[in-house]
Amino acid sequence: MDNEEFRHWAVRSAEWGADYRESLKDRPVRSRTAPGAIAALIANEPPEQPEPMEAIFADFEKKIVPGMTHWQHPGFFAYFPANAAPASIVAEHLVNAMAAQCMLWQTSPAATELETRMLDWLRQALGLPQAFSGVIQDSASSATLAAVLTMRERTLDWQGNRSGLSGGPALRIYTSREVHTSIDRAIWIAGIGEDNLVRIPVTGALRGMDAEALDAAIRADLEAGHVPAGIIASVGGTSVGGTDDVAAVCAVARRHGLYVHVDAAWAGSAMICPEFRHLWAGVEEADSVVFNPHKWLGAQFDCSVHFVRRPEDLVRTLAIRPEFLKTHGRDGIVNYSEWSVPLGRRFRALKIWFLLRAHGLEGLRAMIRDHVAWSRELAAAIGEEPDFEIVTSPMLSLFTFRHVPRGVSDLDAHNIALVNAINDDGRIFLTQTNVDGRIAIRFQAGSFETTRAHVLGALDVIRECAGPMKPAD
Repeated sequence: MDNEEFRHWAVRSAEWGADYRESLKDRPVRSRTAPGAIAALIANEPPEQPEPMEAIFADFEKKIVPGMTHWQHPGFFAYFPANAAPASIVAEHLVNAMAAQCMLWQTSPAATELETRMLDWLRQALGLPQAFSGVIQDSASSATLAAVLTMRERTLDWQGNRSGLSGGPALRIYTSREVHTSIDRAIWIAGIGEDNLVRIPVTGALRGMDAEALDAAIRADLEAGHVPAGIIASVGGTSVGGTDDVAAVCAVARRHGLYVHVDAAWAGSAMICPEFRHLWAGVEEADSVVFNPHKWLGAQFDCSVHFVRRPEDLVRTLAIRPEFLKTHGRDGIVNYSEWSVPLGRRFRALKIWFLLRAHGLEGLRAMIRDHVAWSRELAAAIGEEPDFEIVTSPMLSLFTFRHVPRGVSDLDAHNIALVNAINDDGRIFLTQTNVDGRIAIRFQAGSFETTRAHVLGALDVIRECAGPMKPAD
């Protein structure tokens, strides 16, 4: 492909993207293809000879797009949002064109220095103290892994990377059952082991860790000869938005000298609104915090912000400095590859810069406030419907509900069938979860394209899909 062809197809793809976004409301949210249907359309062997871009692009539209679930759709109410605001997409076009590998300051000084400034912009936006600095990771999973590794090394006096964990006492990490499964994976990968992830009971409407039970668990482990290493607190857990009392958790941690990592992957974005910050009161006492601008703030995936109080501890845990990665003659520079598990790094800061300048904090706050208000309005409406019940009240823009018509013997199977019926309908997309041993249906508003009409219109879809499933009297 020469430069003129590249220009043509770059413009064509950008125009396709704009047309795609405009047409989203007319598409079913979730792909309706059967398993294996897309693979059956793709050749079994790679081509020996080049093919024309016209044919490749046509196949993309014909074979790939019908198998996509449309995460930017205004009726996407499943999981958490994975927004890609147009300003972020434009920035990614530029990043992709430059294709820089931004592992060191010298491999792209602008990428490093913009990242430093953008992390400070976000710190200010969230109301975090100046003691925090940060790095952009690919996902909250990587940030949590880095935090767990830091807990491990700090507890082992920085000898774990050298000596390994074999033969030593069991290291213990404490969290609740409301946290994301990325915490489990971090424990596996760090070599601590699932048996040493201690689940603390939850209490209260926000389903947060019981601080007294946390303290008791730590004391019991000390008496048993185990070695407590750290605590992972949750603000806005994946299932129903489980949120710990961060101040109480940090108070327990201080008594025992433990590291605290706060996972606010989804809900952290809402903290740009001062009225929601009570949900993570005490966060200034934590050692590290993660939130994902690629969820609610509109930065295209991947873009996860990892704040740390002591970056030197993170660097001491992760940095390896062979001669070929040293930057000679430059003092005081930051090499962000030393703050991350991967060596390679994309230029993720550019889309944050574009996004924050294009929308301003007030524009982003207005969007988040709308999503929260509309979800509360919908929850109230569902709660007034006959044969429906609210299982967990709205935590920001997330709540759960159940269809409970009389005469249904297996309500769990019934509600899973209802979720499937709703998603097969195509107008909205929901998911289910398990709350205290019962299946519930999750609703979460967070798409940039969503309006109040889309959110409240979900009730019509839910009601229509539930109607035929109600047993005859």
